[in-house]
Amino acid sequence: MDHVLKDASVIKATLNKGISGFQWRVIILCFIIALFDGFDTQAVAFTAPALLEHFGLEAGALAPILTAGIVGMTVGAMLLGILGDKLGRRKTLLFCVAVFSISTLLTAFVSNVDQILILRVIAGLGMGGATPVLLALAAEYSPQKYKGTVTTCVLLALPAGAMIGGLLAAKILPIWGWQGIYVIGGAWPLVFLVALYFMLPESLEYLAQQKGAETKQKIAAILERINAEKADISDQDLADLSPARNEKMHFSLLFQNGLAKTTAGVWGVYFFNWIAWFMLLSWLPTILKQAGLAPEQAPYASVTVNAAFILFALPLAYYLPKLNTAKILSFMLIVGLGVVLGLGSLIHSQQWMYIFILIALAGFGIGGQQLALNYLVVQSYPSQIRATATGWAIGMGRFGAIIGSAIGGVILNKFGISGYFFALGVPLIAAFICILLIKGSNKNSAQAVGRTELIH
Repeated sequence: MDHVLKDASVIKATLNKGISGFQWRVIILCFIIALFDGFDTQAVAFTAPALLEHFGLEAGALAPILTAGIVGMTVGAMLLGILGDKLGRRKTLLFCVAVFSISTLLTAFVSNVDQILILRVIAGLGMGGATPVLLALAAEYSPQKYKGTVTTCVLLALPAGAMIGGLLAAKILPIWGWQGIYVIGGAWPLVFLVALYFMLPESLEYLAQQKGAETKQKIAAILERINAEKADISDQDLADLSPARNEKMHFSLLFQNGLAKTTAGVWGVYFFNWIAWFMLLSWLPTILKQAGLAPEQAPYASVTVNAAFILFALPLAYYLPKLNTAKILSFMLIVGLGVVLGLGSLIHSQQWMYIFILIALAGFGIGGQQLALNYLVVQSYPSQIRATATGWAIGMGRFGAIIGSAIGGVILNKFGISGYFFALGVPLIAAFICILLIKGSNKNSAQAVGRTELIH
C-alpha cells in the first residue's frame, strides 16, 4: 500500500481514493438510521389529533408529551454523543437504535398518557444520541471532498423520515389507529438492527485511539474491504488519524476580541428560530384538525412542511457557502413572517390549497433557517473557536425547541388558531433583531478573526 501515497497516512489515502461499495454501505446504513430517527421524532406530532381523541384530552395536555421527546433528545445528544467517543461509535449507534425502536414500539401498548410521557423521554435519548454519532460515522467513511455533501444528505434523511411518517399516518390512522404508527416506527428499526449488527463497521478514528497490534489488524481488515488491497498500518498512521489535541477552547473566548455581540446575536437567532420551528412542527396537524381539516388529512401537513424543507435545503446547501448568511437569514425571516401572517388570516376560511402552499413556504421561511444557521457560525467565528461556538449555539437552539413545543398548547388554548399563527411571528421578529445585532458587529468580528488567526 506504500506505493499509493508514501508521505500520507495509509488510512486517509485509502478513504480519499473514491467512494467504494463498502463506503457506500456505511453511508446508506447511516442514512436509513436517520430515516427511522426522523420518523420516530415526529410520531407524536402526526398522531396527536388521534391521541387527543383516544384519551379525551384538551390540546394543552399534549405539551408535556411533545416536550418530553425533545428533552430526551437534548440529553441523549450530550451524553450518548460522548459515549460514542468512549465506547465506540458502532456500539453506541446500535444501543441508540435499540433504545428508540423498543420505546416507540412499546408506546403502541400504553394505557395512559403518563406511560407515553416516560417512553417519549427514553425514545428521545436514543434519537438524540444517534444523530451526532451517525453523522460522524458517515462523514468519517467519506472521502474528504465529499464529507460536506454526505453529511448534508444524511441530515436530510431526518425530515425525509418525518415526511414518510406523515404519508403512512394518513393511510394507516383510519385503518389501524394511532397505535399502528408506533408499531411501524418501532418494529422496522428493530428488525434493521439485526442488519446493522452484521454490516456496520466500527469507527476507524475510535480504533486508532486503542493502539496495539490487534487494532492495526482490525483497521487493516476494514481498509482491505474498502480498497481490496492489504495495508501495512504503522503507529504514525494511527497518530495521523487520531491526533492529540493540546489546545483547549474555553467558553470565555466566545465573548472576547469583539465577539460578545456576535455571540449574543447567534445564540438569539438559534434560540428564537428553534422556538418558531418546533411550535410549527409539533402542533401543526393538531391545529389544522381543529380548524376543520379531516383527521386523516392532518398528517399531510407534516409531509408538506418536511418535503418543502428538503426541496429548499438542496439548493441552499450549494449556495450558502458562497453567500452572506446574515442576509439570507434576514430574507428567510421576512418570508416566514409573511407565511405566519397569511396562515393566521386564512386558517378559518378553510381554503386548504392556499393554506398548504403557505405551509410549504414555511419549510423555507422557518425550516430553511435550520440549515443556514450552521453557516452563520462558520462566517461569524474564527476557526479555532468554531467547534465551541457551534456546540453552545445548538444548545441554545435545543433549549428554544423545548420551549416552543411546551408553550404551543398554552398559546392555542388562550389565543385560538389564528392567534397561534400570529404568535409564531413573535420569535421570528426577535430572531430578525438578533440578525441585526450580528450585522452590527460584523466589523468587530472580522477584526477579531484576524487577530485570533495571527495569535494562533
